[in-house]
Amino acid sequence: MPALQQAHALCTLEEYETFPENERAEVFDGIIYDMASPSQLHQIILTELLVTIRNYIKGKNGKCSVFPAPFDVKLDESPLTIVQPDIMIVYDTDKLDGKRCNGAPNFIIEIVSPENPEDDYVRKLYYYQKYGVREYWIVDPQRKSVSVNYFEENLLNVPYTFESVVKVNIYEDLFINFAEISGAVGI
Repeated sequence: MPALQQAHALCTLEEYETFPENERAEVFDGIIYDMASPSQLHQIILTELLVTIRNYIKGKNGKCSVFPAPFDVKLDESPLTIVQPDIMIVYDTDKLDGKRCNGAPNFIIEIVSPENPEDDYVRKLYYYQKYGVREYWIVDPQRKSVSVNYFEENLLNVPYTFESVVKVNIYEDLFINFAEISGAVGI
């Protein structure tokens, strides 16, 4: 993800809010990074995961909110840090202001883009842990792998394959069958 500005000119929230709606960007410590458009495979995996998670929450009459990208998460205002996770779950609806989530979601999934895997494996891992995300999954279609980070229990980079059934740790009985998902997307 290439930086869109010189390192000395830090972006503010006011500047960020002037970006055109069709421009996808994230901001880390005041530096703007352009986001590539997601691939078809990315979107199919996102949809399968989103539907599974949303159906589980609805089936339990859950009150939390589930959002797919693009939906902003402001992790910090000074210096500005705003991300757009592929999928997130927010328990505390007071964090939602109609435009974004202000503070860390409870659960985040990022689907790795082949152009910039280090973004999800390194940069976002660091920021999500730093700002209090409880659980962060990295779904990598190229490697056919899932890396689970459950920060509350200090479980980092627990590896799974696309043949695995993976437990969502923030819930007692939510399991995602990646063999079903990979079969649905033909990988």
